[in-house]
Amino acid sequence: MQVNLNMMKYFFLMMSMCVLSVNTLAGQADITNIRLWDAPDHTRLVFELSRPVEHQVMMLPKPERLVLDIKNATRQVAFDGLNLSQSPIKSIRSARRNKRDLRVVLDLSAKTSPKSFLLKANKQYGDRLVIDLYADENTVSSASRASRRPQIVSQKQDVVVVIDPGHGGEDPGAMGPNRIKEKNIVLAIALQLKSLINSQPGFKAHLTRESDYYIGLRKRSSLARKHNADLLVSIHADAFNKSQANGASVYALSNRGASSETARWLAQKENSADLIGGVGGVSLEDKDDVLAGVLLDLSSTASLKASLGVGDQVLRSMGRVARLHKHKVQQAGFVVLKSPDIPSILIETGFISNPAESRRLKTRKYQKQIAKSIHNGLVRYFEQSPPPGSLLAFNKKGSGSFVQPKRTQAKRPDSSHKPYVVKKGDTLSHIAMKNSVTVTDLRRLNSLRSDLVWIGQRLRVPSS
Repeated sequence: MQVNLNMMKYFFLMMSMCVLSVNTLAGQADITNIRLWDAPDHTRLVFELSRPVEHQVMMLPKPERLVLDIKNATRQVAFDGLNLSQSPIKSIRSARRNKRDLRVVLDLSAKTSPKSFLLKANKQYGDRLVIDLYADENTVSSASRASRRPQIVSQKQDVVVVIDPGHGGEDPGAMGPNRIKEKNIVLAIALQLKSLINSQPGFKAHLTRESDYYIGLRKRSSLARKHNADLLVSIHADAFNKSQANGASVYALSNRGASSETARWLAQKENSADLIGGVGGVSLEDKDDVLAGVLLDLSSTASLKASLGVGDQVLRSMGRVARLHKHKVQQAGFVVLKSPDIPSILIETGFISNPAESRRLKTRKYQKQIAKSIHNGLVRYFEQSPPPGSLLAFNKKGSGSFVQPKRTQAKRPDSSHKPYVVKKGDTLSHIAMKNSVTVTDLRRLNSLRSDLVWIGQRLRVPSS
């Protein structure tokens, strides 16, 4: 009887150990895949997980390396299949730690500033752990710093258009039949549009992303500000849960969206160096809330008016090659449209969820047609309403054929501009807002290298 009792104790002990082992394994996370995205300002490493994890990141010097500890995890995929040639990562290695955790070491070629965070599962992916590696400011070359300095502004400037292909990298956007991804369609159209704009005299185009990587929504607006953009064009492809939905649309910021953005900018004005006026623009930090609010409202009003104007021309032009979902420019609170100092439009090129429209959108021929229609619309708008100081404004005035009048004749004043004498308390931003123009336009018209003005300075401002 005693022997049987000991056997039963041994049996229950083994069962308890098995249950404990099963529970431990059940809580373990597997790394099922790894991906790498190279962007101009950072490298993103994404670990796909079977479940959420806890993790810690630390940097070690001499040699530079990042150590990532993932609790209760193991890897089911090799790390040596990644192409690291364009990244600061020289190699990736891993080892077990404490018999249950996983340590991953990134050997780096230069000092970086890491950021890490978890992404929850969605329709495309499961749980993910993301590591972003940003270039350390102290290692940026002097040549790179010099390229960031505002350039001297002169007469006959190009109209600058910043094109934003939506989504990218870890964010594929909408998915169409046969797993067609929105991020790839809109990048192809954006590249075509950039080429068309850069072939147009008096215009210059930049992209927020040149390939497949993700950029934050507000970063897209800040890139437009960095380029002193006259217009931001964000390109997307729509989707709906019913495949019958189809047609292209153009959006500008809503009045409600503009109001909420004004409140957000006022709330963080102490932490913002150039809220209005482009690169080197006027800070709101030294303005009281009332004045700062007025400046932002005036700037937003001028930008929204221009956005609706260019949006209308683009929509009309797109209607010649595509069916329109809406025949008027729509207004919504998209984050990418919320820069108060830059006219911005968002274009839905069609419904990628519609089988017929999806087939057209993935063809190079239709992508060219859409890009050409957008190009024609924005060129038509800027030819009718050229920014002051631009080549288009110079050509519209007919200055190229100007003949010096005889001495006996009085020189006729330029009716398109009026003089303005800077008074006490004036800022370039305030002057621009009062005359319903952007600081970029005013700086360009007066060949100003910065936003600094002084009492008694004579400026030229548009007369209407």
